[in-house]
Amino acid sequence: MDENDWRGRFIANIIDAFSFNNGIGLRVWIPPGRLPNDVCTLATEAESKWLEQLMQAGGIAHIIRTKKMCAIGSIVKLLLFLRNLYRREGNVDIVHINWIQNVIPLWRIKTPAVISVLGSDFGLLKLPGMKFLIRSVVRQRKCVFAPNADWMVPALENAFGDIAGIESIPFGVDDKWFDLKRDLRLDSPLKWIAVTRLTKAKLGPLFEWGEPFFGPGNELHLFGPMQETIKLPGWIHYHGPASPEELQNRWFPIASGLITLSQHDEGRPQVMLEAMASGLPIIASYLKAHTDMIQHNKTGCIVTSRAEFIEALSFLSDYDTNVNVGTVAKSWIIDNIGTWSDCADRYIKIYKNLLNKK
Repeated sequence: MDENDWRGRFIANIIDAFSFNNGIGLRVWIPPGRLPNDVCTLATEAESKWLEQLMQAGGIAHIIRTKKMCAIGSIVKLLLFLRNLYRREGNVDIVHINWIQNVIPLWRIKTPAVISVLGSDFGLLKLPGMKFLIRSVVRQRKCVFAPNADWMVPALENAFGDIAGIESIPFGVDDKWFDLKRDLRLDSPLKWIAVTRLTKAKLGPLFEWGEPFFGPGNELHLFGPMQETIKLPGWIHYHGPASPEELQNRWFPIASGLITLSQHDEGRPQVMLEAMASGLPIIASYLKAHTDMIQHNKTGCIVTSRAEFIEALSFLSDYDTNVNVGTVAKSWIIDNIGTWSDCADRYIKIYKNLLNKK
């Protein structure tokens, strides 16, 4: 990936954070792209080419959602590539796995594992036989599941707590978001933003609920890749995918708030953390992933109906209210999430505990 790529940003951020720690010798298996000088890739030429194609297709989770049974070939190939990787890299101290299903090829390989769990792969645990399959692999080694949000902990403890550790590790936020200065103006149309992959589940009822409110005085600017065929209303300002730099430099400073009415499996959406760190209030649907980080009418608004959505928009249209809610949201991120360096420190503590090192 490059600096402006919207895909897999958390992987790039955590790699950068780890690279500043001299106690970590980091090797990665990811699509081709920029890496810090002291981090090397483990992907062969063939694997790198395939991973790049997988990324361009939207990633394995997107392929599973959209192609259903036709995704089996991609799933099998991914698992076979990972099996080969785990075998040839048998001398590592710890395997850090992103996406829970990628632990399956570790069968009969005893390397300790830390498994990051996100909302999308957490949802895969609902598939028949998936918990049994993962349990059969996990019980063969020392292992810690590290969901990126507290709300996943009880279910993971119920499924795996007897054979593995469970510890919530929130992702971090780049320093640049904390440094952002808002330029909220009342003498021009208020600009609200939504940053999401364009699918029916991710958009939720946004268009239906927003139609009575948005128009000349309130603009809704939509950012993200079109991953399903979605007909956009005429009042939507659609910009396609946006880089973090574009959001930071152009849109977040002037936005009245971030909106997400997702009905999709979510862990702890990174764009919401970045918005809150920037001082933006958030209006969000009632999901565990959202209520886990938003205190209603304090750091944002949780809505369950069109009436509540319109009420939240009106509530945050007041300048003083908007600024106050945004300030409290930023403070919550500082106190509870921190930076990517803080995130790396949390992971390193788990690594040391897993290896019984001080």
